[in-house]
Amino acid sequence: MPLPPQCCRRRPLLARAAAVAIVGMGAPLAARGQASWSPRQPIRVLVGFSPGGSADIVARFAAEAIQRRTGHSLVVENRSGALGFIALQAAARAAPDGHTLAIGIMGNMSVAPVVPGSAIPFDLDAELKPVCNLAGTPMALIARPDAPFSTLAEFVAWARERPNRVTYASTGNGSTNQLAAEHLAREAGLSLLHIPYRGGAPAGMDLMAGRVDIFFGNIAEFAGMIRQGQVKALGLASARPSPMVPDLPLLTREYPALDIANWFGLVGPAALPAETVAALGALFTEAMTDPATVQVLAERGLEPLPEIGPAFAERIRRDRERWARVVAASNIRAN
Repeated sequence: MPLPPQCCRRRPLLARAAAVAIVGMGAPLAARGQASWSPRQPIRVLVGFSPGGSADIVARFAAEAIQRRTGHSLVVENRSGALGFIALQAAARAAPDGHTLAIGIMGNMSVAPVVPGSAIPFDLDAELKPVCNLAGTPMALIARPDAPFSTLAEFVAWARERPNRVTYASTGNGSTNQLAAEHLAREAGLSLLHIPYRGGAPAGMDLMAGRVDIFFGNIAEFAGMIRQGQVKALGLASARPSPMVPDLPLLTREYPALDIANWFGLVGPAALPAETVAALGALFTEAMTDPATVQVLAERGLEPLPEIGPAFAERIRRDRERWARVVAASNIRAN
């Protein structure tokens, strides 16, 4: 499902703003004259998930970083429910003045649109405009603590001997967790049994209790459980290690396609002017790539993703194409 032309067109102003945001971190935004827009009141960021999750953590890190660097106020407001679409729809209906944005994640911006049966309450492409990406966290393959395997190779061998009997948890049909597990199954030639849950908390509880065999979760949320031995980590779905778990093997060494990072970016009303997108993108990208912020993000298994306007729209489009192939091959449908 392609994004509308206004999201994907390469605008010179956005390209210049992105370049400045990445390579010119030191000077104040106003001194560069990249855009006339600047905040006139606190910026509201709507988060469609509960406090404490990765999306909420990223939003609050961004708020702290912007306050520290610029003095601008950013208010994080949680409006959880419906895979984040409640918050996204509220942002779509807000005044296009740059002061109300929402967190868009891979699950609702790139995965849900390509999963048949997804309950999307409005037209994402027509009513939202990608502003900038903020940060990402790789997924990890997690196993129950008493699993009779400790490595990816051991798991694959064990699962091949038990077709359709090895279980994996997810946060629901059509979720990123399910797609990641099905991606692994296709790459490794496995037949796994899907056990959907109504969220990450009950799925994680049953994993720790040994009621399901594996789960793909964000390393930002599972690193503590791994260190405490509550779950067993088999590998990181990334091309490079995470500072949180530097010794965790990389799944991509055996299956290069398993480079899976959940990302968290900002979107706003479709009518946001180009100069507002450019200024917001530069503002947030500077804050998220500040060395102090980078260090704090790394400690939580996150890293900044400096993509503004069209670059962020391109990631959304590219991930839709990728997951559409997995959905079709695995015959996945939403709840």
